[in-house]
Order: sequence, then C-alpha cells, then structure tokens
Amino acid sequence: MAAARPVIGVIGCNKPLEGEIAATVKARYLDALVNFAGAIPLIAPSLNRAEDAPAIVRRVDAVLLTGSTSNIAPHRFGAEAGREPFDDHRDETSFALIKAAQSANIPIIGVCRGLQEINVALGGTLADHRDAEEEVSVSHHAPDDASLEGMFNHFHDVDVAPGSLLSQITGTAQIKVNSVHYQTIDRLGDGLRIEATALDNVVEAISSRDDQSIFAVQWHPEWRPETRSHDVAFWKHVGNLARASLNQAR
Repeated sequence: MAAARPVIGVIGCNKPLEGEIAATVKARYLDALVNFAGAIPLIAPSLNRAEDAPAIVRRVDAVLLTGSTSNIAPHRFGAEAGREPFDDHRDETSFALIKAAQSANIPIIGVCRGLQEINVALGGTLADHRDAEEEVSVSHHAPDDASLEGMFNHFHDVDVAPGSLLSQITGTAQIKVNSVHYQTIDRLGDGLRIEATALDNVVEAISSRDDQSIFAVQWHPEWRPETRSHDVAFWKHVGNLARASLNQAR
C-alpha cells in the first residue's frame, strides 16, 4: 500500500476578482507541493477568524505561508508607515496560524511574505527599502516595469550559513536565488536563527533555533524549481517535514 501523503495547509490571500473579493493562491505554490514535496495542498482562506486557526492546524501536517503582492501592515511591527497594498485579514490569519502551529508542534514553512510574517509574529521587525537610494533596492527586485518572466528571473548570490539546515539540504555554501521583494528583516524574531544572507547582509533564510519546526526563505523557490537544484531540495525538505509530522500524529 502506498504511503500516505501529508496535507499542507496553504494560506490564501484576499484579492478582487470579477467585482468581488476572492480567496486566492497562485497555482505555482500548489504545483510545487504536489510535484516536488509529494504533498496534498489544502487552501486555508484568510477570513479574519483567528479563532479558527487551531482547528485548521489540527487537520494538516504543515502550514505554508506563501508570498504575496500585499505587504504586512506597518502597525503589526511598530512602524508608522508602509507600502500598500495591505491584506489585514491575511495578517490576522497568518499570525494566528503561526501561533496555533507552534502550540501543536506542526511545521511552519514561509516563502517571501511568509518569512516576513514569521519574523513579525515572533516579535521581529521589517525594513522597507523601496524609496531608499540603496543597492538593496536594485539587487532584490527587478525594475517595476519588468515582465512576470523578468521579475522572477532577477537573481543574486546568497551565502549559506555553515552548518545550517539550508547547507545540509543543499550541500553547498553559496546559491543563486531569484528576488522579488523590497521589505527585509530588520530585527530578527525571537527563537529564530539566520540560515543565509545576501552579499549585502539581507537575511535570505531563517529557521527555528532549537528545532526544525520553522523554515522560511525570502526568495521564490516555487517559480520553476526544476531549473534549480537548491529549490528542488527546499521542497523535498518541506515534504519530509510534513511526512514526519504526519507519522508522529499517527
């Protein structure tokens, strides 16, 4: 009999569609979970019902917080201003899912915005470099008029921390990642450690300090992962984490 496939809850965003708000997840995240993590994705909509988070977590083997065009509202991390668009219901839902998953010892995976959500939920802060005349604005995001293809093919080098989880799963000290973000980690959240940094010291990957329950990257491993071995390794590790969680629950 085939081994049971883990179920991974994937947070949804709130976006206008045909004149109303829809709960959306880009298909590339779902495809990556199916094709590279060997998992079953289950979309968890951001309905601003934090009280539902424990029930959601009880029904999945891991939680994936995806990237998004929206930014975390600045009041969530003590900033006075931020860049729209915001998605307050996603903020509320993601923070509740993080708290519930930690309580249930369920793995939490983050991609781009998801990494930032984890950091803020655990007491960290963010910086926004969109208006700053800094190299980070150039190296971490393609020009605003870039095509979708050009945006996700904007790459830079990343140094992987020696002895880190990322170094173990990729087997290398440096990787080249795509980069589609202006916000970055400023103060690291409680209980987190840095897994990788860009050459300008921007944090590119984090994990939980004492176990493997949290693993998040700032880049987009879901964009054509088959073209990069380290992104395939990322998704395989996500699948392994979820399967371990499934087996532990049995």
